[in-house]
Formats: sequence, structure tokens, C-alpha cells
Amino acid sequence: MSSEPEIVIDAEGLGKAYAIFKRPQDRLKQMLVRGRRKYYDEYWALKDVSLSVRKGETVGLIGRNGSGKSTFLQLLCGTLTPTTGRIAVTGRVAALLELGAGFNPEFTGRENVYLAASVLGLSNEQISQRYAAITEFAGIGDFIEQPVKLYSSGMYARLAFAVAAHVDADIMIVDEILAVGDAAFTQKCMRFIHRFKERGTLFFVSHDTGQVVNLCDRVVWLDNGSVRAIGPAKDVCHDYLADLYAERDTSSTFRIGGSRRTPPPEQPVEDARAELLKASEHRNAIELFDFNDAGPWFGQRGASILGVELLDASEQRLAVLEGGEVITLKVTCRAEQDVHRPIVGFYVKDKLGQNLFGDNTYLTYQLDTITVPAGQDFAARFRFQMPYLPSGDFSVTVAVAEGTQTDHVQHHWIDDALFFKVHASHVVRGLVGIPMLAISLETGSGQAVSPAGAGRR
Repeated sequence: MSSEPEIVIDAEGLGKAYAIFKRPQDRLKQMLVRGRRKYYDEYWALKDVSLSVRKGETVGLIGRNGSGKSTFLQLLCGTLTPTTGRIAVTGRVAALLELGAGFNPEFTGRENVYLAASVLGLSNEQISQRYAAITEFAGIGDFIEQPVKLYSSGMYARLAFAVAAHVDADIMIVDEILAVGDAAFTQKCMRFIHRFKERGTLFFVSHDTGQVVNLCDRVVWLDNGSVRAIGPAKDVCHDYLADLYAERDTSSTFRIGGSRRTPPPEQPVEDARAELLKASEHRNAIELFDFNDAGPWFGQRGASILGVELLDASEQRLAVLEGGEVITLKVTCRAEQDVHRPIVGFYVKDKLGQNLFGDNTYLTYQLDTITVPAGQDFAARFRFQMPYLPSGDFSVTVAVAEGTQTDHVQHHWIDDALFFKVHASHVVRGLVGIPMLAISLETGSGQAVSPAGAGRR
């Protein structure tokens, strides 16, 4: 007997075509001939999409504008009928497809709460029981009694999300609606989404690949109405990002390559200090591995990254280090052609591919017109205090480009160029911890309490 969760979304050969008439009279002709002849051109917004989603999965949907994302979601919700194929959905669906969808602009916020919630399957009695919680979540105050045509886009988003969050949906679809809310409300929505993931199935649509990687187990990449890729969020988002750079690049030299691998814990880079450092049980121990020159990469290769390493204060290569230590990240590059105004940057990512922190050389050298001639090596150094990190696997992504922050040519971008592993940590919440300059505790009288062991050496 299989223990796998049941399939709640099953699409097979799904396609949606629209008839495009060149002249108004062609529409009338088509009605008269009843299919014996075609007076229109077919536009396939979606073609041959097959996908199965199990209960409890979080699936991301990415793609350029016009790739078929909205069409697929409308087919999933049942607001469109497929031209070909089939789709079966099990459970109640709460969809936030577009701002204020399903709201009547002449109705008040209160009236639209009842309207939208009833469309999503709640009875009037159930809505009345949850109305206070919905309005509290929305947080729009007295505007709940005003027509929604007076609402700002953020107020629309607040009310729409509040309704969807209180209808006990089995499947939730969120399509870019979080892009219009303020920061506080967006954080509230994200907290709800993380709680919803524990019990329901989530379809998340966003152009922010960082959010997609953070939330999703799998990602579907749609391109021109067809499935370009389905797979782990981190891998598919990397390929999507590479494709975006390739499309923006007008030359014929842009390439994508490399392979994916996991950190090789059985072959660490050893250091003479390793045993001494391991003797401490409360340190934020970080073990480094070799530069991974075969990692997933893309770019024009007008410049190449030759090496990535972490150095101590004496410019010696580190094999192990500790959180809170001041280190230097060195990225060594080679100009394969003349490189004007080079930019070198990095990100430190966790095992999900979330960007934790990073920087680049642009701001420091934006007023300098540096040119690196072909064949010459050059290096960027970033000196910083390593934050405390939770236990687990991390990686460093590096890139070299030329131009400006907003208008540049990507020469060589390597994901997972350097792996490192944090063996022990005091950080149990949050993505990173920061070194504390001081921590103290005072009693009600204002007297400082000395910690046990204070003054010991």
C-alpha cells in the first residue's frame, strides 16, 4: 500500500486556443458555416501541458509575460474550458488571480466579503462567524463600509487576501497579488502562507525567483504556452534566470553550462588548525570545500572566473573558520577579451537557494573607468565579518560582468561556486545571526545582573 499523498491536481495534454478574427464580418461568417470552414486564425495560449500535484505540495509557476501562466491558472480554477486535454481538481480552491477579482466595485467592502466568500463555497452563516477575523486580517478600518471603487490597490489586495485566507481552502493560488501590498501586510500574508503549507496545496506565481525558491518544492516553467521545465525550485529558477540573461544579450557568444552536484563531505580541504578548532563544542564551526569550477553557469565568457576562496587576515587560504570572524572572500578572474568597467559580485545562499547576503564592486568603482585587457588576470576582494549561521549546508554564487548595475553584460555567473558546511551553531531562529556588541539584563531597580561566570578568564 502506497503512503504517498493523493493527487489533488491532475492535468493531461491541457491546451487552450483562441479564435482570432481579422475582420468583424468573419465572425458572422464563421457562425453561419458552423465549422465547415475556418475564417479565423488559432492562437494557442497553452499547449500540451501535463502536470500532477500531490496534496501538501507547494508548486511555483514562472515564465515571462504572455507565457500562459494566467491561462493555466484560469483552467485550474474552472473559469476557462480547455480546448484540448483534461484537468481534474480535488478540493476547494481559493484563487487570488488578479487584484479584486470577483469584487463588485459598487458594493461596500462588507458586501464584497459576503459575495466573494459565498463564491468560494461558504454559507452566509459561516461568513458571519468569520467576518470579524476577516476584517481584522484585512486591517482597512472604516473603509470596510465604503464602496471598493474608492479603495487603493493595496486595500484591494488586503481584502481579497483576507477573504481567501478564511475559507478553509484545500488549494490556494496566489498570483502576484503580494506585489501591491505594503511591507507589513506582505509579511502577514507570508506568515499565513507558511502556515497554510503545513496543511494545504499551494500554487505560487511570481517573477521574484527568490520568493519562489524560498516557498516552493517544485517549479513549472512555462514558455510560449508550453512547459519548458518542471523540477526542483532551485534548479529550474537558475535555468530561467540564465535564459532571461541570454534573451537580453544580443550577441551569439552567450552560453550556459556546468553541472550540479552536492557538497563532497568525504573530501574536505584539511588545515593544520582543524583538530584544535573542533575541540570547542560551542563554536560556529564552518568547514570549507574546494572551488567548484563545474557548477551551473551562464554568460558570454568575455571574462572567466578562475577561483573563489576565503582568506584570513594574513591572506592565507582558510579550510575552516568560525562565525563572527573577519575574513576576505577573493574572486579571481581572467579577461578573455578587453573588459570595460568590470563588476565582480557574490551571494551567500542557504541549501534552498535563498540569498542571505552579498555585494559587488560596482558602487566602490562606479566613478572609475577601469579596463582590463584581454589575457590579464584580476581579482576582487570582499572583507567582512562572517555572520553566525544556522547548522547546515551553504554555498557561494559568484559572477563577473561589465557595465553598470542596471545595464551590464553578464560574462560568467557560477551557482554553487564554493560550498561550506556549518557543523554547530547557537542560531536556532532566522536565516543568520549577527555578532552582539553587548547583552545585558537589568532588574526593576535598574541594577545590572552579572552573568554567571563573569570575570572568569
